[in-house]
Amino acid sequence: MTAIDSVSFFDTLASQMNTQPTVYEVLGDVDMDFAIVMQRAEADAFRVMLTFRGITCEGVTEIDAGDEARADFRLVGALDAWTAMFDDIVEHGHATGRQTLNSLTLLGDAIAARGADPLGVDKFFRFNQTVQAFVDGAGARAEVVDVEPAAT
Repeated sequence: MTAIDSVSFFDTLASQMNTQPTVYEVLGDVDMDFAIVMQRAEADAFRVMLTFRGITCEGVTEIDAGDEARADFRLVGALDAWTAMFDDIVEHGHATGRQTLNSLTLLGDAIAARGADPLGVDKFFRFNQTVQAFVDGAGARAEVVDVEPAAT
């Protein structure tokens, strides 16, 4: 099983996205780099940069603290919030109710959409369905999802 706070987990989601063009064609082309920050404990966090071009995820790269500022936007939240979202996705095949990224970021208390440039942050809201479809890929890959955090 692959922990959600690992590059291999997001590599799996990227591979899945890239083999399902019909799912993403209807959502339209995207051009964005975004970071996911999963806060583990104290100052420890898992950070990954995702590069989307057209209808594919072209890159998954673990990044160092501060590198998330290079992204158009970043989604930041406690590992527990990410775990709850992915638990819901695995259980239902996709995020439901208050476990969608849109709902979680709307209040910003569980996961927040942040960025230095308002136009960059706007990409999250414009391309939200693509980002949600990407993370919902974990529902189709439930056998490889381990919602327990990776060993730090």
